[in-house]
Amino acid sequence: MLDHISLGVKDIERSRQFYDVVLKTLGYERLMNFPNASGYGKPDQPAFWIGEGEQGNMVTVGSGVHIAFIAESRQAVDNFYNEAIKAKAQDNGKPGLRPHYHPNYYGAFVIDLDGHKIEAVCRKPA
Repeated sequence: MLDHISLGVKDIERSRQFYDVVLKTLGYERLMNFPNASGYGKPDQPAFWIGEGEQGNMVTVGSGVHIAFIAESRQAVDNFYNEAIKAKAQDNGKPGLRPHYHPNYYGAFVIDLDGHKIEAVCRKPA
């Protein structure tokens, strides 16, 4: 349905460091770089972008924005959460089953350095 999504960040270098570490746990890498933006994903498909607002345009966070990344395993969800917390993200829901969403829905939720709600989810059975 979607080709890519982009989030505004306040400090591109700080956010690159955060997402380099956190998204690596899910098998995603930084694929493209511009002076004020970077694209992440799997080879040849930068589907998640971060970009710093132009000078004078303050980045603001929408309270309803929530991005969920696909994790290949429950262990990857755990790794995502642990690395995000180490990188100064805020806890917004520890790793665990959430059967009210789906019988095998195993997810973890954090709030990134700019206040965006970020999740990793695995829907595979244990």
